[in-house]
Amino acid sequence: MSDLSAFLSRFSIALYTLIALVAFAANSVLCRMALSTQQITPLIDPSSFTAIRLIAGALVLWLLMLLRTTKTNTTNLTSRGSLFAAGLLFTYAVTFSYAYVLLDTATGALILFAAVQISMMLISYFQGHRLTLLEWIGALLAFSGFAYLVLPGVSAPSITGLVLMSISGCAWGGYTLLGKKSVNPLFDTGYNFIRSIPLVALMILVVWILPQLTSTPQTTVLSVKGVWLAVLSGAIASGIGYALWYQALRGLTSTHAAVLQLTVPVIAAVGGILFLDEVISFHLSVSAGIIFVGIALVIFAKAHPVSKPTQ
Repeated sequence: MSDLSAFLSRFSIALYTLIALVAFAANSVLCRMALSTQQITPLIDPSSFTAIRLIAGALVLWLLMLLRTTKTNTTNLTSRGSLFAAGLLFTYAVTFSYAYVLLDTATGALILFAAVQISMMLISYFQGHRLTLLEWIGALLAFSGFAYLVLPGVSAPSITGLVLMSISGCAWGGYTLLGKKSVNPLFDTGYNFIRSIPLVALMILVVWILPQLTSTPQTTVLSVKGVWLAVLSGAIASGIGYALWYQALRGLTSTHAAVLQLTVPVIAAVGGILFLDEVISFHLSVSAGIIFVGIALVIFAKAHPVSKPTQ
């Protein structure tokens, strides 16, 4: 590979990563805007938000796949993605929505990506990946900034919200690691979204139809603004954002992918300030600086594989 080709490849990976991280943060902001209980009535209920989000993402990705297949002779497209990845995607999305009824933007993003880091690093460790000393220092520094952001200035979260968002983060960590094996990010992401639709239908049956059959109170809430927020979250921030993330993962190690996602709570917190009238604080600025220094150390550290001693 020529120097120019190598540079363009690194640049594209960096660009895809940046857009994907912003998309992750946008999901937190859009979801919280739609589901916030600080309003007299939420704009939409969690199950409706999840259903519209996943269906919108599937439709947009399906259209992009149609455009792509007219230009290439791609065969056996239905082998892309997997049922397991679709299950992780649905689990992430539904627990994410229900958690954001109980958590604010910054707290939800912090819990989500703490669970992402723990799950990804544990899985990578058991798969044999070992960190160098500089990577350990950078990761610990990034986690220190992460802890500084959440502990002093954010009130204790709802236990139910904490559990739901932790499940969501673990599901997303697994989904991200599966993306490392993707050879066609657009089609893998698209078919993962499409395969999640039966699970969406099951959720609709349970949440929307079952109350009517059992004479229990109906909890469905829909408004035009709430629907549009869900569509934006699904079509742009989720569908396109996740496809770009799978593309970026081809050039990132699992450790780099895990630590880079620590920037998302910071971006989400800024989004909360801009769109949800949250007040900026000094400790947010300091923690952001600590996180970015830690990430820089991890990225620029040279990884040296640790070989297991021979018997």
